[in-house]
Amino acid sequence: MTEAALGTLRRTRAGVLDVAFHESGPADGAPVLLLHGFPYDVHAYAGVAPLLAAEGCRVVVPYLRGFGPTQFVDAATPRSGEQAALASDVLALLDALVIPRAVLAGYDWGGTAACAAAALWPERCAGLLSFNSYKVQNIAAAQTPAAPEDEFRYWYQWYFQGERGRAGLAANRRALCKLLWRLWSPSWRFDEATWEASAPAFDNPDFVDVVIHSYRHRYGLVDGDPACAELQSRLAQMPHITVPSITFDGADDGVMPAAGSADQDHHFLGPRSHRVLPGVGHNMPQEAPRVFADAVLELTPLLSRP
Repeated sequence: MTEAALGTLRRTRAGVLDVAFHESGPADGAPVLLLHGFPYDVHAYAGVAPLLAAEGCRVVVPYLRGFGPTQFVDAATPRSGEQAALASDVLALLDALVIPRAVLAGYDWGGTAACAAAALWPERCAGLLSFNSYKVQNIAAAQTPAAPEDEFRYWYQWYFQGERGRAGLAANRRALCKLLWRLWSPSWRFDEATWEASAPAFDNPDFVDVVIHSYRHRYGLVDGDPACAELQSRLAQMPHITVPSITFDGADDGVMPAAGSADQDHHFLGPRSHRVLPGVGHNMPQEAPRVFADAVLELTPLLSRP
């Protein structure tokens, strides 16, 4: 699928960012915000966006901070990748586009952004689709060791804690990101054209700083942006998600095994359906676009409710 499938590339000032985003579908359609992860970009939704637009949705697919053409407005703004910053970006974009309520859908970083925004501002979220279930980061418990098999999968996170890892990401950003694609989705046979469509997004001058900060902050090893401190204090309480939710795991996920969602039920107080997808790794929207789109469409009728 080409970039044209994502619709028109637009820009808007939203909070601390000049956000680049693709938009498709009717302007008065049911608003859907599709949020990509690391190390991916908007092309993850090239197969999803046209399916939703064809059903009458207003589909918005932004480049996250540090990716693609999205830029910080002020050079002095901390290049934070913390979850509170990602959530605030979601709210700022909804405000900038004058969208009162939307279905929020995401995976990886985009799943964290969607879950955090849904928990913090449920009045702005009609429904949530989250891959890997509840994605708010429990930073207070981050130093508790995981099972050895899981620690092994997180090697890249430990790599990013040191300056060697920062230098490695800066020098080898495309090779490293491509390796993660292969490791995290071992059954997904993406071609070079698919990879080359996304790779330029990692050339953003803020990419390395945002990524490194994200993986250091979630372990409590660096401070966050002071402007996000109040939101982070609310997220530290691990707030419940009360909006109707559909969550997924991929049976072939190479970084977040499906069994990891078994203990997430208590975080969802609203209606929730959880599904495990055989043959799908970590990048669900690109590996199973029809399933992802159909799940979003299950949630869009909720936008008509008061």
